[in-house]
Amino acid sequence: MAFSFLSQELAIDLGTANTIIYQNGQIVLDEPSIVAIDKSTNRCIAIGQQAKMMHGRNNPGIQTIRPLRDGVIADFNAAEMMIRGFIKQVGHKHSRLFTPNLKVVIGIPSGSTEVEIRAVRDSTEHAGGRDVYLIHEPMAAALGIGLDVQAPRGNMIVDIGGGTTEIAVISLGGLVQQESIRTAGDVFTEDIQQYLKQQHNIKVGEVTAEKIKIEVGAVISELDENAPDPIVVRGPNLMTAHPVEATVTYQEIAHCLDKSIAKIESSIMHVLEMTPPELYSDIVESGIWLSGGGAQLRGLAKRLSDKVNIKFTVSEDPLHAVARGTCKAIEHTDTYHFLMR
Repeated sequence: MAFSFLSQELAIDLGTANTIIYQNGQIVLDEPSIVAIDKSTNRCIAIGQQAKMMHGRNNPGIQTIRPLRDGVIADFNAAEMMIRGFIKQVGHKHSRLFTPNLKVVIGIPSGSTEVEIRAVRDSTEHAGGRDVYLIHEPMAAALGIGLDVQAPRGNMIVDIGGGTTEIAVISLGGLVQQESIRTAGDVFTEDIQQYLKQQHNIKVGEVTAEKIKIEVGAVISELDENAPDPIVVRGPNLMTAHPVEATVTYQEIAHCLDKSIAKIESSIMHVLEMTPPELYSDIVESGIWLSGGGAQLRGLAKRLSDKVNIKFTVSEDPLHAVARGTCKAIEHTDTYHFLMR
């Protein structure tokens, strides 16, 4: 008799900014991808939201680390601590997870090298995963949106995450054309920090810049509806170090993100140029789907539609599209041949 009750399945979207875990079709964990470590003992003292609260506010004895940079693992030990900690958290909420068979599907950037893929697999295995599958994030996003990825039809996905923007044309269960660029949410945050330095002479941290991006982030200077109110930002003056305030509008953010969005537009055009004509006509007919946290920038679908002359649609709950797709993939590991083991 098989001990099926000993088998546990987890679908993990291991993102640069957030890690999301699905189990039994439900989100059981959604936390920032960050770890706090005691430098004297090299032990993990906090992960996720707790560690994020320490970020930029910690003393010299504590180091906060984001284990993933540009969509891939930059710090192997911190990544292992984080994955292990998150699996433990899920285990405390539900049944015991450290079992003989922990089956995991993890999303990875489509442009990952063999070394980067190996790092994700090894970190997950060291954290307790026994049966580890990997899926490219654009494929997972397409599954999460609800597209039939195995049909003989072209679908195009633009997934703007924290570390990378994944652009892919999918047909017959494979990536026909894909491009992965490192212009995404983290770069947008840096753009905002730089803009405030140059235009308002004010220094803000990563957490504050991210808050500005969420509250007044936009990519066009004239929003027809749901225009956000300006946000007041406080910080030290770069010249005098005296406290100052600056009022930031969505029009300013649209201006400061312009160059980064233009890079994404250029990559989309490049992928479309390389797409076979039959699939191109499918894409023109059905449009292009936007997913990831970056898809929530106000006016993005309109700007891209005007630029490319193809309809862009923001998927429902774009932030969790990849995670939903990995959840669907883990339910059908036998039938989805594009899963890497």
